Amino acid sequence: MCGISGFTRFHSTVGDESTLLAMGEAIRHRGPDAHGSYLTDSVGLHHRRLSIIDLSDAGTQPMHSACGRYTLVFNGEIYNFLELREELQNDGYTFATKTDTEVILALYSRHGRQCLDSLNGMFAFALWDNQAKSLFLARDRVGKKPLYYTMIDGDIAFASELKALLKAQLVERKIRLDALHDFFAYQYVPDPKTIFEDVFKLEPGHWMAVNQSGAESGQYWDVSFQQGENTDENSAAAALREHINAATRRRMIADVPLGAFLSGGVDSSGIVATMAKNSDRPVTTCAIGFNEKRFNETEFAEAVARQYQTDHHEFVVHEQVNDHLKTIAAYFDEPFADPSLVPTYFVSKLARQQVTVALAGDGGDEVFAGYEKYAMDALENRWRERTPNILRTWFFPKLIVPLSHSSLRPLRRIATLLKALSVDPAMAFYLSNAQITDSQWGRLASASTQQQLGGYHPSQQTVDRYQQSDGADHLARILYTDIKTYLPGDILVKVDRMSMAHSLEVRAPLLDYQLVEFACSLPSTLKLRNGEKKHLLKKCFKSDLPDDILYRKKMGFSPPLAQWFRNELRSLTETTVLGAQAGVAEYFSLPGIKQLWSEHQAETHDHGAVLWSLLMFQLWWLEYMDNDQAA
Repeated sequence: MCGISGFTRFHSTVGDESTLLAMGEAIRHRGPDAHGSYLTDSVGLHHRRLSIIDLSDAGTQPMHSACGRYTLVFNGEIYNFLELREELQNDGYTFATKTDTEVILALYSRHGRQCLDSLNGMFAFALWDNQAKSLFLARDRVGKKPLYYTMIDGDIAFASELKALLKAQLVERKIRLDALHDFFAYQYVPDPKTIFEDVFKLEPGHWMAVNQSGAESGQYWDVSFQQGENTDENSAAAALREHINAATRRRMIADVPLGAFLSGGVDSSGIVATMAKNSDRPVTTCAIGFNEKRFNETEFAEAVARQYQTDHHEFVVHEQVNDHLKTIAAYFDEPFADPSLVPTYFVSKLARQQVTVALAGDGGDEVFAGYEKYAMDALENRWRERTPNILRTWFFPKLIVPLSHSSLRPLRRIATLLKALSVDPAMAFYLSNAQITDSQWGRLASASTQQQLGGYHPSQQTVDRYQQSDGADHLARILYTDIKTYLPGDILVKVDRMSMAHSLEVRAPLLDYQLVEFACSLPSTLKLRNGEKKHLLKKCFKSDLPDDILYRKKMGFSPPLAQWFRNELRSLTETTVLGAQAGVAEYFSLPGIKQLWSEHQAETHDHGAVLWSLLMFQLWWLEYMDNDQAA
């Protein structure tokens, strides 16, 4: 795994050698093993390397093609590069290295942008064509690897992380207000937006080409939920098992120590079981727990570790949160508030002490319907379809406001349900995901912020994706929505930044694009059946894992936020957020925040999610907006 950055210089001198070095230094943690630059009158490219395959200097980047026409900087892994390499050799291509980087160069020289269709992996890369004077950028299908860019007077500057652009002073730090609202709704900023007005993310499954005449971009992959041939459950489970086995084997290729994250849930446990069957030595596994029992899954991880006799390591998160949170938050160069970033940071730190590459179960929930919200939303949608319109559109809305302002928690929950039933399915799915209610936003956002936002509402991000899906039913559409938004915007960002903070590469077999395509072509009833989530995936692992792993209630990978704000994070929040002079104070009402805080401390309300977003936004602000030495 690596870090890339660079720029074109068609119209002006965007940067020089010192600019490239500054960009590279900002993302040094992504690639501590080596670095290299390439600079001409037209382009500058920089690479930071974390050596995984071919540990010799032959793998150093930027890498040039044999003909000298193309130069590449590449972040990621191509899992089918050995097969592609053999095909190219049979066609007469001679390779100088054993790297997947050279395979990309060879494929592009043969097929141009169509080379993307052949690549199975996680990647973001920039390829310079010295003859055509054109820069080609691409990002993998599901968005495992990040790529930020900004346009500067017809030129482009890009990097694996936003902090590289900031460090080189290539962007103006002007907050994009609709992205700010998105952040508080989702706890991340959805692609292609960033927190800054003139910086964007290249979306998953997309490419961009830039030359002296301008820029063009396109999408080379999307996932379809159109059902394939009728497949019975047993045949589907057998086929899925083959996909998982193949995807796992491909991700076990490395020239460095390799292990796995093990939470004790279905996804990670199934991956460890598959690894154990494909390894001639004990699998190294790592697990994170919490002192509070209802958030602690280590006993289940230990059970799987015993079953497969893994080399198991554990770490319990306690007290360290307050001491480490500023450091953890600094790795996110735009606001990010998924609370599971904390255990992900610690499990990555633990894993890096043992291995350089770790496999994980990421993607299982989004692809196979593993979250509780899917079951609840499906149930709500059935109620919605059976409820007379006059109740949904006239009577329910009259009850929502008084119930939502009740001091009784059960009545507020009824208000939430009635609101979900009174709107269309796409909007209801947004409401089930939103981390801040319209009422809370109205209380917190300043009058100026609300006025400048006009009529914008974050639900647009969810509704647009829901409507783009070709799924035949509601579950298919919401799975598509999460695969295109929550997965790349939250889950994969969290894992990328927290693993790269420790120079650890994380691979996700369940996000193999061929496996994803297969799973999405299956009927929704094989994923969610009578309230049972991940039905087919559990059937697939039935012979590998005990029932108390497969069928126990999902706990998630989230810390006890409500308790944290009443205990170890109380002082930090009071100093950082309630005493803010900038940041939250510029966009929000401090009296509104203090009222929220008082309600939470009195335990009449649980405002943990909103308070966490406020704290993480302010920590980000102090690091990247209010710090002369910031990135």
